[in-house]
Amino acid sequence: MFRYAALQSEIGKQLITERAIDTSKVDSIIFIEPGVAYFTKSDAALQIGKGFGGFWNVLAIFSWIPKSFRDTIYDLIARNRYKWFGRKDACMIPTPELQAKFLDS
Repeated sequence: MFRYAALQSEIGKQLITERAIDTSKVDSIIFIEPGVAYFTKSDAALQIGKGFGGFWNVLAIFSWIPKSFRDTIYDLIARNRYKWFGRKDACMIPTPELQAKFLDS
């Protein structure tokens, strides 16, 4: 099960500090596997896909591509995601079930 925290939240700041992550160099997703490691950008996306299992395991093939190239593609998608997929005017209100997945709730 995945749990979520905003990087700006108290728990997010604590997790970043504990791992000495330089947020001036990482302005994107950070996936933390407790007691193992943390992953950023395309590595984080691949680890999350692996965690979903099933069809998502196919994404593992992209781990053969050099990280610098994967991160460039990741950044391109991140910069254009609202143009390509749209943007909501307001954030959704999470259900109690979804709220339980946030670390700072």
